[in-house]
Amino acid sequence: MNDLASLVDWSRAQFALTAMYHWLFVPLTIGLSLIVAIMETLYVRTGETRWKGITKFWMTLFGINFACGVATGIILEFEFGTNWSNYSWFVGDIFGAPLAIEGLLAFFMEATFIAVMFFGWNKVSRGFHLASTWLVALGVSLSALWILIANAWMQNPVGMEFDPDQMRNVMDDFWAVAFNSVSMNKFFHAVTSGWVLAAVFVIGVSSWLLWKKSNVDAAKASMRIASWVGLAGILLVTWTGDGSAVEVARVQPMKLAAMEGLYQGECGQGLVGIGVLNPDKKPGDGQDPMLFSMEIPYGLSILANHDAQSFVPGIDDLIQGIELTPEGDTVRTVSYAERIEIGRKAQAALRAYGEAKAAGDADGMAKAAAEVKANYKYFGYGYFDSPEQGVPPVAMTFYAFRVMVMAGGYLLLLFIVMIFVSYRRTRLLEKRWLHWAGIISVPVVWICSQAGWIVAEVGRQPWVIQDVLPREAAISDISAGSVQTTFWIFAALFTLLLIAEISIMLRFIGQSRYTNIEQPKN
Repeated sequence: MNDLASLVDWSRAQFALTAMYHWLFVPLTIGLSLIVAIMETLYVRTGETRWKGITKFWMTLFGINFACGVATGIILEFEFGTNWSNYSWFVGDIFGAPLAIEGLLAFFMEATFIAVMFFGWNKVSRGFHLASTWLVALGVSLSALWILIANAWMQNPVGMEFDPDQMRNVMDDFWAVAFNSVSMNKFFHAVTSGWVLAAVFVIGVSSWLLWKKSNVDAAKASMRIASWVGLAGILLVTWTGDGSAVEVARVQPMKLAAMEGLYQGECGQGLVGIGVLNPDKKPGDGQDPMLFSMEIPYGLSILANHDAQSFVPGIDDLIQGIELTPEGDTVRTVSYAERIEIGRKAQAALRAYGEAKAAGDADGMAKAAAEVKANYKYFGYGYFDSPEQGVPPVAMTFYAFRVMVMAGGYLLLLFIVMIFVSYRRTRLLEKRWLHWAGIISVPVVWICSQAGWIVAEVGRQPWVIQDVLPREAAISDISAGSVQTTFWIFAALFTLLLIAEISIMLRFIGQSRYTNIEQPKN
């Protein structure tokens, strides 16, 4: 059992390491592709050569980042087969379809037109080159779409049916998978957050150029565009985040409870604005979950259900299978203990199906298959020994959510200030404090982005597929030592890759002091 726990922990750690490094590059790629396309559009419309130079400058930084993102993304997909082979077998027909489409359609589009984007200057017409740049931006977003469709299906598995004959899930409705309500919110939330991250990156680099008094006009022009893109992005992130909260409340209520450190919910539930969790709190122990908190009255009920008087269940409520009506009456639902029993019935029926099949008992197979289908909704709970195993890491989810929200509020203020300064108080663009505000905001936006993914992925633990497959049942039959070894290898390689990217970018940005990006050579 200890070996299994070690294998699960190291497999999770390796996948988390790869995913978080990959997510350093992806949102910047998404956002920069849009900003570059906007800048080239200005060049084509105005004919001003300074916009061509500005476009080429940011396009080069986009290319450096794009290459690093591809490298980490390939490794990430291979890890499904190496470390999570049981998962890959169990849902490969479903999960693999969006990934295949991403590779055949979106990535092919990116790879085709990115060559024209970088090497087609003065070789193709301005219009065709601009179209290629926009198609790269579209391809990047389409790539994110199919990846997020696959991820959203893990959060809300739909469009599938379990086939006891194959002992695996098969897709029975492609469009239900593709237009999963969770995936649509997740896609727009992720893409617009990429706009925010890239906008802050452009503001940060432009602030550095202004601080060094290098390419001042180009830096100011870049900052204006980035500020508008960032403001649009942060407003859309807020809107899509609201939609995501409603979906989480609907399909992953335990995640929402962990995000709030909520153990016993109520009608008209408040939202914790600032709080410190009680580290000794356990489900059902009666202790106060908070050492300190400041709540927004009715905030969580509004966020989750758009109804100030609605009931939001807490961790204890979900474990016990309890809900409250607006009148305060208790309603019984399916408790976690009952879900465990139902899941074990489904698993026992699946074993009976296999035995009947081996014996050639058609009636036994039909009876067992019917019982599997009747109880499959809670199939994954049958792997639990106790209800408490279904509770995610509360502290990490709770604090990551607040880091994300507070950083997002700061970034909204940053974009408003930068737009105001760029148009109304241009003399402030020469102030050192403003330059430092822009530069310091670069790590803030990456922290915000990573915190968002921590909420999404840590919050759904212990599930690999919500309610269907926990992580202990999804891993490969390999040694924990081999995973541990590759973890440190990947940690070293990814760190070197990140250092190389930052070094190349800094060198390129530094050289811009001597390369007039406002009047480029043709």
